[in-house]
Amino acid sequence: MDRKERAELLRKAAQQRAARDLSRGEEPPEEPVVPQQSIRSEAVRADVVLEQAIARGDFDNLALAGKSLPSLEGNLDPDWWLKGLIQREQLSGLGPPALMLRKEDAELDSRLDRLGSERQVRETIEDFNTRVIEARRQLLGGPPVVTKTREVELEITRWRQRRRA
Repeated sequence: MDRKERAELLRKAAQQRAARDLSRGEEPPEEPVVPQQSIRSEAVRADVVLEQAIARGDFDNLALAGKSLPSLEGNLDPDWWLKGLIQREQLSGLGPPALMLRKEDAELDSRLDRLGSERQVRETIEDFNTRVIEARRQLLGGPPVVTKTREVELEITRWRQRRRA
């Protein structure tokens, strides 16, 4: 359908709406404040910009080119788009504190092993414990914080044993 046919269909639809409104006793809508010439020039400008982008190849090699769009049926998660963005862009360090602390807890031993002094290990464990306690106090929603704090002296002893081995 070309522009003239589309404009004609829109004009007829507007006339039918106006006739229906009049038959119900409603006042017809006011004429648009924007002149028709301005609307036409914007439409032409948009078409030109699109044609130039196509000619430059801006729409070539898009991620879903030639593929059907991912189905959203049955997806009741309101954050589906955010999770998709995180996965697509391979972002890390984002998420609810409860999950981030669990992940950090799982990787904490290897992080401690890279530290060179007992003082650094102590500061790292104290910082971790502080963040766990603070996350428990927050009421931000999301999963509950089930990560346990770590006993500083016990972790330093374990760190020493791993360094000897």
